[in-house]
Amino acid sequence: MAGVAIKEAGAGGNGSLSTSPPYGGPKRSDLFGMYTWTIYNFSQINKRELRSNAFDIGGYKWYILIFPRGCDVCSHLSLFLCVANHDKLLPGWSHYAQFTIALVNKDPKKSKYSDTLHRFWKKENDWGWKKYLELSKVQDGFINDGALLIKAQVQVIRERVDRPFRSLACQYRRELIRVYLTDVEKICQRFVEERMTKLGKLLEDTARWSSFCAFWLGMDQSDRHRLSREKSESILKIVVKQFFIEKEVKSTLVMDSLYSGLKALKGQNKGKKSNSKYLEAEELPIPIVGIEKDTFILADDVLLLLARVVMEPLPPKDKKGPQNHTKDGTVGQEFSKDSIERDERRLTECGRQTIEIFVLAHIFSKIEFAYQEAVVLKKQEELIREEEAWLGEIEKKSRRGVDKKKK
Repeated sequence: MAGVAIKEAGAGGNGSLSTSPPYGGPKRSDLFGMYTWTIYNFSQINKRELRSNAFDIGGYKWYILIFPRGCDVCSHLSLFLCVANHDKLLPGWSHYAQFTIALVNKDPKKSKYSDTLHRFWKKENDWGWKKYLELSKVQDGFINDGALLIKAQVQVIRERVDRPFRSLACQYRRELIRVYLTDVEKICQRFVEERMTKLGKLLEDTARWSSFCAFWLGMDQSDRHRLSREKSESILKIVVKQFFIEKEVKSTLVMDSLYSGLKALKGQNKGKKSNSKYLEAEELPIPIVGIEKDTFILADDVLLLLARVVMEPLPPKDKKGPQNHTKDGTVGQEFSKDSIERDERRLTECGRQTIEIFVLAHIFSKIEFAYQEAVVLKKQEELIREEEAWLGEIEKKSRRGVDKKKK
């Protein structure tokens, strides 16, 4: 297929800076849309590839591309979402999109759903799955009166530095929470455990911990105050790099979780009910960090916080997972107010805990750097003193030698 370089979901990629519609532009609902494509007489098609008609969503034209006999594979149906007029867009164009593509089965519970997040740009203007579904399974309920039905949901993403990727249409966001909530919790839980293990190693080293405590307690109060805070904008930029760029997450829900947790922290810091209606201030544990205007600050002395974080066990995981369609297409309970609020609480608490540990680890790294500098400086001073003492001894011996000659 000339002019199209097929990419598979999850492979990652680089490109120019995003030119997604900024905040303050179209409403998130205007950036979301659905499209249905019915392929008649599917079993009789002998073409290598098929394209749907172009459709408009979020200010861009799209089309669905399928390979009925597979793309670079012969045992699977291949399916992709593509930017229709990418060759006519201005140089440097780029935008994120979260999308879901489904093959509809006669039995809705057996429909096949796949979701992913991707930044479309010049060299990656198509994204999808080479192995979307085994060809042997396509005929099993997916062909109805000779036709194959494909449905797509596309959300073009608006960005902002302090809350990237939080621009999903309400109903679509709920669907994604049902699909990705467990994955989001695993990503965040893994990060929290890694950071807590790293912090715990300091306390396990008795000599080093004692030395660190002496350094911190001997520090001037103003220096302690300065090292115990960090600009929120700086933290959030690192958060984006950590959880999106490096982890290559496939859903906006990770960022959504962190932003919800950030709002909960802000509400907790004000001593009021959380800005998040799903996590009230009285439900939150004793804080680790607080927020003053545009700055994160430690809620207590760093020594006490480190000991507390390392000693306190992680909260038990909620075993009630997503209840809507999952990645393999199975369907469970429909949305209810209680299940929505429960999932929102899990998403918010997950983000709140992750943000707190992230801030604590980041601020500690600054303090640890200052500690290591002090240790190096102390060693240098000791070496200088030893060298001076050694030179002094040599000078004394030399003088004694001169005095003997004189006699």
